[in-house]
Amino acid sequence: MIFRKSRHTEQQNDREKSSGISRRKFLKMMGGGALTTAAVMTGCKKTEQTRAAEEYKSQVEPPKGKMTYRENPKTHEKVSLLGYGMMRLPVEGGGASARESDVPIDQEQVNRLVDYAIEHGVNYFDTSPAYCKGLSERSTGIALSRHKRSEYYVATKLSNFNEETWGREASLEMYRNSMKELQVDYIDYYLLHGIGMGGMDNLHSRYLNNGVLDFLLEERRAGRIRNLGFSYHGDIEVFDYLLSMHDKYKWDFVQIELNYLDWDYADEINERNTDASYLYAELEDRGIPAVIMEPLLGGRLAKVPQFVAKDLKRLAPERSVASWAFRYAGTPEGVLTVLSGMTYMEHLKDNLLSYCPLTPLTEKEMEYLQTEVAEKLMEVHAIPCNDCKYCMPCPYGIDIPGIFTHYNKCRNDDTLPYYNEKAGGKESTEERERYFRLRRNYLIGLDRAVPRMRQADHCIGCGKCEPRCPQNIRIHEEMQRISEYVEQLRRRNG
Repeated sequence: MIFRKSRHTEQQNDREKSSGISRRKFLKMMGGGALTTAAVMTGCKKTEQTRAAEEYKSQVEPPKGKMTYRENPKTHEKVSLLGYGMMRLPVEGGGASARESDVPIDQEQVNRLVDYAIEHGVNYFDTSPAYCKGLSERSTGIALSRHKRSEYYVATKLSNFNEETWGREASLEMYRNSMKELQVDYIDYYLLHGIGMGGMDNLHSRYLNNGVLDFLLEERRAGRIRNLGFSYHGDIEVFDYLLSMHDKYKWDFVQIELNYLDWDYADEINERNTDASYLYAELEDRGIPAVIMEPLLGGRLAKVPQFVAKDLKRLAPERSVASWAFRYAGTPEGVLTVLSGMTYMEHLKDNLLSYCPLTPLTEKEMEYLQTEVAEKLMEVHAIPCNDCKYCMPCPYGIDIPGIFTHYNKCRNDDTLPYYNEKAGGKESTEERERYFRLRRNYLIGLDRAVPRMRQADHCIGCGKCEPRCPQNIRIHEEMQRISEYVEQLRRRNG
């Protein structure tokens, strides 16, 4: 059956949850930084905020010396609100990032990006042994070692995802190798990577039964780890358990996914996810700083459907679509830094403009993003793939993120071909022509983006990818659905 175009129209009048945090409480957490309602939303004449917006628009280069900083409550260090995620490093010749290509990392470009970031106040750099096919730490170390150690904080992770690294010695070797690659003798922010993926059994195998967490606590006491935390995806039981042990472990920070779609809708996007409103509230109640990942939800909030983008640009023509998401993620006071994986200089500059300095969201802007924009995006029904590539490589060569990316792009652009079955073959000539035009474009675009042998119909449903997916996507089910859809498109001809 050819997919029908559908819209989720249910309106939610009250999304406050007893286990989470209400919008009103969230607004209170913004503190004194929130400005008066923007003139673009109220019709007021020029205000402090509109003058700031005009200055933002006129800037060709982000200003130096204007970065917004947050204080680490333990060390009292000032951490830049914009953190550099070193997971999408540029490759030689430009084009795809190192996560998507076998082409070597362009170290000179990485150096330029890091230099520019530091010049404009960025001092938090986040990497992992798993990023860029294992090369991110080395590249990050080369770029940062050219600067004074006091100019930056480096974060990395114990990314012992594979069973062969669950043993104590293998995990400790990964930890020690991170220091070697980063060219440091201490790590500012160290994380247990992706807890929740695989549930409690996975947590015990990777960190508890083998004594690895006890070792890391000793390393913190010795000063070789300055701050110890974890990044969370998946099973909420693991998140709750580790926070329940806060008196014992004394977590210095926790990394969570937070954006204006995941705030209230994460568990509707995927039933195995947890709303950011709950995660943030639990950290806020314990005074644990939050490091934010996925402020753009894998780029989805920078590439929203055109009808949403037009509304955002109408309200603030001088700002990018992405800047709305970054301001949202940076507004709550419990946020220490917001990570962005920036491959290109233009992305770095735009994000710097959002945080040099941050203009916190007003109450009206917050309500607009959390209700109108989020609800419109939920109606699109995109697959919640963030293109993180943790599911890769597929043992059968399926390009999982490539297939999802192409499908989502067509869904977001409203160019996904659907056939009006209700017309009973009596559709208008215009409808018929539009369908076959979109059908042709979809299939040509898919074949260009993903080779035939790597498309969804070659998935055998082995399930090896699903435990590695931070978004808990039922990948096999989605692959089967898309495979059937594409098969129908290929069979149908004009």
